[in-house]
Amino acid sequence: MADLPVPGESGRVSGMFGRVAGSYDLLNHLLSGGLDIAWRRAMVRALLTPGLPPGPLLDLAAGTLDVSIMLARHGDRTIVAADPCRPMLTRGVAKLTAETRGRIHPVEGDGLSLPLADGSVAGATIAFGIRNIRPRPEAFAELARVIRPGGRLMVLEFGTGKRRLWGGCYNFYLRRVLPVIGKIVSGDDEAYRYLAATISEFPHEDALAAEMRQAGFRDVTYRAMTGGIVFLHAGIKGA
Repeated sequence: MADLPVPGESGRVSGMFGRVAGSYDLLNHLLSGGLDIAWRRAMVRALLTPGLPPGPLLDLAAGTLDVSIMLARHGDRTIVAADPCRPMLTRGVAKLTAETRGRIHPVEGDGLSLPLADGSVAGATIAFGIRNIRPRPEAFAELARVIRPGGRLMVLEFGTGKRRLWGGCYNFYLRRVLPVIGKIVSGDDEAYRYLAATISEFPHEDALAAEMRQAGFRDVTYRAMTGGIVFLHAGIKGA
């Protein structure tokens, strides 16, 4: 399937996530067995390693601000939390505390046209969101635009559903079990059918790394987590 934008797709996807915003966190934890928290923590630790330039950070596809909150608790940087879905951001704002509220700045923004100046952030994260931004190469180019030279990009994403994991049980779970649980808890199975479909269509990790290099990131690496259910990609913005 060609990785091209479908007319009205971005609004449809945003609407889907808006409808499940109230149960989004619960379903994330339930459907992953709580592993989503560990995956996000690993991404935050990898971003905040020595050598990261000074300056603010971007959390793209910030959703209900889980990653933004983790970033705020691991340092004193300002975090721009960008997401096109206002109900998700609103849900996240309700989770902020006195410790995090002053340093997290939610912004309703599109990953293809970020409201940020060139080279304005020291690093960026995107957790389980790059699948939803099309065309993906343009999203990587936009991230490269706003990250300053030497800054880091961390991409946490599901592996492709084309790979057979655990004898095919994982794909059965994606296609048959996940939408049912999603509907029972949220009352809306469309978002979770969409999730399974986009995982199935997602490129191999080598192809994703190549897209990052093409956009101007160097030293691109990735590692499998939980047997290849998810991959953590990392790249450094070139000069």
